[in-house]
Amino acid sequence: MTLSTGQATNVVVVSNSSDNPFAIDVAYAMGQHEDIADLISMKQFMNSEFCPRFISDEADFDNIGRKLKGKAVIIVSTGSHVKSRQELAMSNLIIARAAKENGADRVILVEPDLFYSAQDRGPHQSLGETSFERDIQDVKKFDGQPFTAKLYAQLLKLSGVDTVMTIHNHSDSVQKMFTEVFEGDFHNLIPYEIYAHYLLNSNILNYGEDGEGLVLCAPDKGARDFVKEMFKTLGLSKAKFIMLDKDRTAERKVEITLHKESEHTFDGLDGASIVLFDDMVRTGSTVVKSCQFLQQINPERMVFAVSHFYASDEGRERMAHPAIGEILTLNTLPTILNRDEQGRLRKKMVVLKVEKWLAQELCNILDLPQTHEPNPYKIDMSSKNPRFKRKIWFSEELSELKG
Repeated sequence: MTLSTGQATNVVVVSNSSDNPFAIDVAYAMGQHEDIADLISMKQFMNSEFCPRFISDEADFDNIGRKLKGKAVIIVSTGSHVKSRQELAMSNLIIARAAKENGADRVILVEPDLFYSAQDRGPHQSLGETSFERDIQDVKKFDGQPFTAKLYAQLLKLSGVDTVMTIHNHSDSVQKMFTEVFEGDFHNLIPYEIYAHYLLNSNILNYGEDGEGLVLCAPDKGARDFVKEMFKTLGLSKAKFIMLDKDRTAERKVEITLHKESEHTFDGLDGASIVLFDDMVRTGSTVVKSCQFLQQINPERMVFAVSHFYASDEGRERMAHPAIGEILTLNTLPTILNRDEQGRLRKKMVVLKVEKWLAQELCNILDLPQTHEPNPYKIDMSSKNPRFKRKIWFSEELSELKG
């Protein structure tokens, strides 16, 4: 099923890799049925330098340099195991420049997991606007480093990118800076409705009709606004909301406590179903410690919901811990769909595929006609998951899992 009512001839969807399945699915959902590999050639010279070419009619000598005139070019960029993020970022710049120099009216970069977002401030107070007051220890952490997130934004703008779309970016500094560089044309999409629909319509959790026995948990103050908005989106008046606090005692050591500003305490929560939300996970140490801390409640179910799942060997090993019952994530890092990438976690993992959601948002930005789909995501779950009954692909089929 496509979102677009017909192929939009003034939109070209490409990627920085011609065989990127995520980009291909976004393109198809927008009505583009031509292969990306038939639209752009990822040419590389013998000296290894990258030189992409938007493919044109070899016999057309009248529109040289104008093939993309009047068109919007969408570059879908995700991480991969084949190329480093540095290579992919440089490819984005060169593809954007090729699009603009061949007549494109607008270039949109869709990067679900925005590159260099971890490098979101520099070794001076003026380098990065954070939501907290930076002390000398925070500034020292970046001593000798570049403010790479800002450099990346400036290079994208210089190359010809007009619009940037990403998913659940965690950094206030990055969001403010990208908004400034792109003069407001920066879109940080938060998947509230997608998470809410799955939690409300699947059998991943047990709770009462109005949310009795359901607890939403923020792992720290930084996640508080996101989880509070999730609380509102779910619309369950009797659910509870708690917030944890983490004190980093060493580079990879943290202590977890109940935050003094938490809306609720642990009183009366025994046997509840808990969802711990976060934007990303890398090593998994903080997540596991938080879930272990929450075992005081003696939860019936413990679900960890995270938008960006970096499936490192260390993370997979840690999150196999029995304190985490199930992991709900998005495919912003598409390799997570690989069963080998999931490893032992396939038994507790559900991946929500968001290509159709992104396509719908792109249609909104470009003011394209579309057949609106209320819950535009697909579901991927291994048969090793204890909840598996049969292959469920579409959000509309979730009701068949209940009972």
